[in-house]
Amino acid sequence: MNSIEACVFDAYGTLFDIASAVHDVLGDIDSDMAARVAADWRQKQLQYTWILSMTGQYEDFWSITCESLDWALENSRIHDAAQRERILELYLNIRSYPEVSDLLAALDGHPSRSAILSNGNRNMLAAALDATGITGRIDDVFSVEAIRVFKPDHRVYAMVTDDYALAPDAVLFVSANGWDVAGAGSFGFRTVWINRHNEPVDRLPHRPDTVMSDLNGIADILNAS
Repeated sequence: MNSIEACVFDAYGTLFDIASAVHDVLGDIDSDMAARVAADWRQKQLQYTWILSMTGQYEDFWSITCESLDWALENSRIHDAAQRERILELYLNIRSYPEVSDLLAALDGHPSRSAILSNGNRNMLAAALDATGITGRIDDVFSVEAIRVFKPDHRVYAMVTDDYALAPDAVLFVSANGWDVAGAGSFGFRTVWINRHNEPVDRLPHRPDTVMSDLNGIADILNAS
């Protein structure tokens, strides 16, 4: 097996706290409702990407994000335009998880490249990186906007190996999404699933090589490779 030469992160849900925008706007009103909206939003956001990819179509991820939020808000009988706009504004100015800064500091001392591989479009990712202070601390950002197909299509993961001229097993891929980990594993990446909510492992081929509750152990994996 090759040594790890690149550490690649999913963005939303892995580095960026995707539920924070909803909870900041709706949490004080009804915390259960906020949790439901956040979960519905994420579920529909992912479902739309899968359906589009399976049917050979592509839509800008920001449009998908807005449309899936509209579904989630309607499902909870929320029709406040100001709340909707505030949630979307906060999503663009998203928060990172607390351990991300320490993780990036640890990566500074490792010779492997670091990158983000995301369904997000370039403008969304640039806004998130600026908001979280990550700009300049990650070597590269790969967006599916370049190839107009969403994860877990193998062409997405191949963007990394093609650009870096690496074998798949020289890449450590880190995601909080079990389906994304399965897709990356089937491509040949070494995988880490960030299981923040203590969920069971998905019953899919190519289960994660490593499971962690947060990002704090990533540097140890890199140093041991």
